[in-house]
Amino acid sequence: MLGRSLSVGLVGLEGHLVEVEADVANGLPAFTLVGLPDAALTEARDRVRAASANAGCPLPSRRITVNLSPAALPKAGTAFDLAVAAALLAASGTVPAASVAGRVHLGELGLDGRVRPVRGVLPAVVAAVAAGRPRLVVPEANTLEARLVPGAEVTGVRHLLDVVALHRGEPPPSLEGVLPHGGRLLGDRVPHPSGKEASRPAPDLADVVGQPDGRHALEVAAVGGHHLLMVGPPGAGKTMLAERLPGLLPDLTQAAALEVTAVHSLAGTLDPDAGLRRRPPFENPHHTTTVAALVGGGSGIPRPGAASRAHRGVLFLDEAPEFGARALEALRQPLEHGQLVIQRAMGVARFPARFQLVMAANPCPCGMSGGKGDRCVCSPLSRRRYLGRLSGPLLDRVDLQVEVQAVSRAEMARATAPESTARVGARIRAARETAAVRFTGLPWACNADVPGAWLRGRWRLASGTTRDLDLAVDRGRLSIRGYDRVLRIAWSLADLAGRNVPDRDDVGQALLLRCRGAVAAA
Repeated sequence: MLGRSLSVGLVGLEGHLVEVEADVANGLPAFTLVGLPDAALTEARDRVRAASANAGCPLPSRRITVNLSPAALPKAGTAFDLAVAAALLAASGTVPAASVAGRVHLGELGLDGRVRPVRGVLPAVVAAVAAGRPRLVVPEANTLEARLVPGAEVTGVRHLLDVVALHRGEPPPSLEGVLPHGGRLLGDRVPHPSGKEASRPAPDLADVVGQPDGRHALEVAAVGGHHLLMVGPPGAGKTMLAERLPGLLPDLTQAAALEVTAVHSLAGTLDPDAGLRRRPPFENPHHTTTVAALVGGGSGIPRPGAASRAHRGVLFLDEAPEFGARALEALRQPLEHGQLVIQRAMGVARFPARFQLVMAANPCPCGMSGGKGDRCVCSPLSRRRYLGRLSGPLLDRVDLQVEVQAVSRAEMARATAPESTARVGARIRAARETAAVRFTGLPWACNADVPGAWLRGRWRLASGTTRDLDLAVDRGRLSIRGYDRVLRIAWSLADLAGRNVPDRDDVGQALLLRCRGAVAAA
């Protein structure tokens, strides 16, 4: 007898509908699983057999063959367990085959028949709905997450007995005494009835004392979506400024929120009780992080890293020169194209990675060469080598590069209270609204997304406005990429000031923000 069910295989963030075919034939008892399964999926043979037996519907002692189609697509993980079990129950006549074939099944099975939650349910449900299969069976712990997808008809199950009752059209059975710990796994979150989690207060910009240059650079970065490098002594407030950037950014759109939530679902960092991720994420990896942890990877099918988890948000690299050179250089592709393409023997995975990069660095190994520099004990060569760990090609992709000086006692004693996130955020929203009018009918959301050909073509500024910028290029102080990035900063400054077109002062200020004053001094 033959039974069929459906599941979803994920390669990166892209989901593929997988047909699970189960054949029960005469012959010596055996269980064969084919269709490029990984090690975890191959072990589903033992999990499914034990779960079925403990649920009171044992598999027949015959020759069992399960095929995962398309067979050429690599399949990984334990989310196929439930689909394999459903197909086998249909093949053995325990449940109607037509009911099983019409639903997508996702979930891992425990040996006692419990259905455990799995990663990547949200992108899997998105793929199933897009393929015209909106009826899904998922673990109860993943139900809220699955229902975030519009058009999905989701049924949550706790035990294999629930699946049997569902396909037979019977009411859910009482699992009293069947499931320990009140019917849930130890360590699982109990879904909140409201589906929402209490919001945590975001760090306020009013906590940052002084730092007018750093605050201004942060505001410009928030307006235009620009990358930012801050160089200054320890304790100057670089980390505090970076942590407050997400609070200045606007809420995510519906499409962006669904995309960000899908990435975190695949990474296993999603809190399903909180619903869609409406706020820009903030990732702050340690400087000892590996290349795979930063940009994604791993054996078999790659997993998303910190760069993808920061999609539509902020990726903060504190003590950036201490990061490994390979990890830093791996950020070039997402900085330029907004996505990561990771190739492995098992396939090619694509992850979105359109984030704002914020880096903080000391001016030298001891950190004291800023200002007068009389406390610095580093040699000139060691200073150059330290910041030289940030390569030229990487820095060329960072729009704003500013010096952050130590806060003086006079600034600490100043009676005027620093501006709050709410007040600065209001200016940023007004500036973004100005830019949105300019982007009407265009595919860009902020100035950092505008291609250079457009800036130098249709939006070309007058030669008198760009005179200082042209001179910097003639002297070899700026690349063409740097030229375009200065123009993007100038447009952000104009939006912040309420002007329709940047003037020469905007371009000059953008040049200073781009080059830490080095170009102007030259």
